Amino acid sequence: MSSRTSSLHDRHVAAGAKMADFSGWSMPIEYAGGGVLAEHTAVRQAVGLFDVSHLGTATVRGPGAAAYVDSCLTNDLSRIEPGRAQYTLCCLPDGEPDAGGVVDDLILYLHGPDDVLLVPNAANAAEVLRRLSERAPDGVTVTDRHEEIAVLALQGPRSPQVLAAVGLPGELPYMAFTDEGGHGGDEVTVCRTGYTGEHGYELLVAAERAGALWDALLAAGEAEGIQPCGLGARDTLRTEMGYPLHGHELSREITPNQARSGWAVGWRKPAFWGREALLAEREAGAARLLWGLQAPGRQIPRPGMAVLGAGGAAVGTVTSGTFSPTLRVGIGLALLDTAAGVAEGAELAVDVRGRPQPVRVVKPPFVAPNVR
Repeated sequence: MSSRTSSLHDRHVAAGAKMADFSGWSMPIEYAGGGVLAEHTAVRQAVGLFDVSHLGTATVRGPGAAAYVDSCLTNDLSRIEPGRAQYTLCCLPDGEPDAGGVVDDLILYLHGPDDVLLVPNAANAAEVLRRLSERAPDGVTVTDRHEEIAVLALQGPRSPQVLAAVGLPGELPYMAFTDEGGHGGDEVTVCRTGYTGEHGYELLVAAERAGALWDALLAAGEAEGIQPCGLGARDTLRTEMGYPLHGHELSREITPNQARSGWAVGWRKPAFWGREALLAEREAGAARLLWGLQAPGRQIPRPGMAVLGAGGAAVGTVTSGTFSPTLRVGIGLALLDTAAGVAEGAELAVDVRGRPQPVRVVKPPFVAPNVR
């Protein structure tokens, strides 16, 4: 049973949303009147609005807070400046079992050398904050803001017009944010980020004021074809992009090297959790790598299905799969054994209840992104 609800819960129920448990939160999966397909299409062609307040929020503040976080998480904060966001990973430290495995992937907002905001995943927020709190130097405080801050995602090619209509700033470079947004007297942090592959924004606002902003965005977006969207469409959209989902493409047993997320690792940094294990794996070569699978028809590769090579030998496992509303075929992500020598374009199969179904190996994204 879900024990937590977002501040927009009543609005979702009133809109006929199908609710389901997501990491202990009751969240909308799809809305009445169209469902996942219509919501997915709205984001690709017009604009969609998501409540993603199940995502964690936390501040790390105090003298040298950014340097401390940089010594823990994988990405290199020297690559960005205040006012920018960064995708990064919290890995298991060297000396722990599964060192280099991923505790969580998250977005970091750099306000300044002494002020960082973190947005981890719902299921892992408490663990990330526990680890950061336990190791924090004197004067640095890690504060859980999960219940205080709501997170909305406005995604799609018409999102700038909707944002402008409610008076929020949208002329931002990709992965930049501003705290100077305001709506009805409320402070709104606007960031050019998202999980769909489309031009879009994530909006952070005080939880008690999220309803007014949600209503205003839906009203302003009516002329642009806006749709409220649930986590079902969020998943089909991210899978088309090949974006990893923790617990599927990233986990304590799946490293950034295996998930092709090494671009989010500051390899030249002197310190981050799991550094030695990841460097050793990188030099030796990961035993498995993430690939995309595309079916010739509507057959969907499902998580946990074995991927079969020549002669029916297992060469990997499906981690995510869905029907692609854009391509109208089944697609999936899979970890494939490096020793199998799989290459892009290879013809493999997935084991569907004992029956091999053909798939072709592709390198994601399945659909061209439109984020920059």
